Amino acid sequence: MGPIDPSIHYLLLTISILGSMAAYTAISRMFAPPDADADGDLSRLAKNEVGTSSAFSSLNPHGGLLDRLDLLLLKTFHLDVKLEEMHMMMGRPVKPSPLDMLHLKEFFAAAFGAGACLATGEWVLLAFGAVGFFVPDSIFMGRIRKRQQDIMRNFPTFVDLMALTIEAGLDYMAAIERILKNIRPEQRTELEKELEKMINEVQLGYTRRDALKRLAMRTGISEVRSFVGLIIQSDELGTSLVELLRNYAADMRFRRLNKAEKQAAQAATKMLIPLFIFIFPTVFIMMLAPMMKSLIQGGLGF
Repeated sequence: MGPIDPSIHYLLLTISILGSMAAYTAISRMFAPPDADADGDLSRLAKNEVGTSSAFSSLNPHGGLLDRLDLLLLKTFHLDVKLEEMHMMMGRPVKPSPLDMLHLKEFFAAAFGAGACLATGEWVLLAFGAVGFFVPDSIFMGRIRKRQQDIMRNFPTFVDLMALTIEAGLDYMAAIERILKNIRPEQRTELEKELEKMINEVQLGYTRRDALKRLAMRTGISEVRSFVGLIIQSDELGTSLVELLRNYAADMRFRRLNKAEKQAAQAATKMLIPLFIFIFPTVFIMMLAPMMKSLIQGGLGF
């Protein structure tokens, strides 16, 4: 068989790179959490939240090479709002900042491209860095999911406490403040921290409706959005909030129990993988090793 034509060789490399990118994108979208509701009010709140004071305002378009590269990527792929939204849903940690997140994406892109090029000697595989550019998104989404799980772990109990406090005669904002006062600042979970931010926004002059919607936007959890919708609907229609909250807390616990039962039912199937990879080969080796040793040393025996 003769050598492959160079044009066909590069065509196959290009197809493999594009296929890898398509596979990664499909897997990322499959395991990504559902997007927030794209209604008009929430979209405007999102733009106001993340677009007013940009974390990338310190970049100088006439500065160094790194600053110009950052601005080019932000402008080309519209990453500024996306990175700030992800940073917001991670709880706005000091590290990584949105700019650090962008630099991490650039580092992975350079590492993937250079690694593929050095490993194969094909300069065309520098384009493989496009796959590495999207790898940190999986890391950020993992942190977001971990934070959302921490919020949901205490959310049903908070809803029950809120219903009990409202039944005692307080309105829902005063009920939330009373619950937060009974929790030490160093013991507050991500849920209590987000509720404290909401209370502070109301004290700074935001309307209750806007503060509640910002709470739902910062968490990105469908249960919190439904909770906010219940409060806004009760506030507008004047209906009783206590029964709504109690029923909603019971429904969340029921769904969490169903999810736990489903995961328990899947445990037996998932255990087959480590059994076939680690347990069964070890058992076979222990059972067959003496027999094989006897065959090698003494033959078949007849």
